[in-house]
Amino acid sequence: MSDLVLSRIEDHVGVVTLNRPDVLNALSLETMKQLVAALEALDEDPHIHVIVLTGGEKVWAAGADIGDMADASVFEMYNRNQFARWERIKRISKPIIGAVSGYALGGGCELAMHCDILVASETAKFGQPEINIGVMPGAGGTQRLTRCVGKHLAMEMVLNARFIDAHEAKAAGLVSRVYPKEQALAEALKLAHELAKRPPLALRLAKDAVLKAFETTLSEGLEYERKLFYMLFASNDQKEGMRAFIEKRKATFTGT
Repeated sequence: MSDLVLSRIEDHVGVVTLNRPDVLNALSLETMKQLVAALEALDEDPHIHVIVLTGGEKVWAAGADIGDMADASVFEMYNRNQFARWERIKRISKPIIGAVSGYALGGGCELAMHCDILVASETAKFGQPEINIGVMPGAGGTQRLTRCVGKHLAMEMVLNARFIDAHEAKAAGLVSRVYPKEQALAEALKLAHELAKRPPLALRLAKDAVLKAFETTLSEGLEYERKLFYMLFASNDQKEGMRAFIEKRKATFTGT
């Protein structure tokens, strides 16, 4: 079977690339299977601290592979349980930086929102156009998009299939940084290598705490944050980091 998803390692950074350019990286069932496998392999590798996910310079992912579901029945869709793979992406513990160029539509937009930081090229277009084919987002589009950009813009994107460009996405809070097309992936990798220098355990717990903010009340979130903060005092990296600060030297983190 062809490699629909490519994976490589650069020092402490894992790089995953969607590899179906002929169909604009449409997210078929097999593509999602390979994507989840690649992400989970990097998540389990103690040498890897950060993951970069990209679709290449021209396109991120133009949506689900409609051919996989056009003639499916309710029961076939239910038994397929395709969204279980999306839950597995959600459970990746290491930070994922998305490098988005070109179309990020439907499932592609939902995949982008599963990333922890989004770096976009000026060519990026985000949208949830499922309404045009008689359905609606099903991999978190209505929920994550609303939390990212607010009710009114989310409603327009979901109900009227409106696309937004990279700069509007940044202004709305969906994207962290915007660069020219030829720089976006390089800048995402640069950011990933910066994060990879941070203490790995603290990176993972800090990601966990931020994500908790979307799923709980403020008081419960603060309590959860506090517990994770205390937990880090059992790590060698906490001792090393604070000693290095006091001694005015660069810390050497080991992930323990």
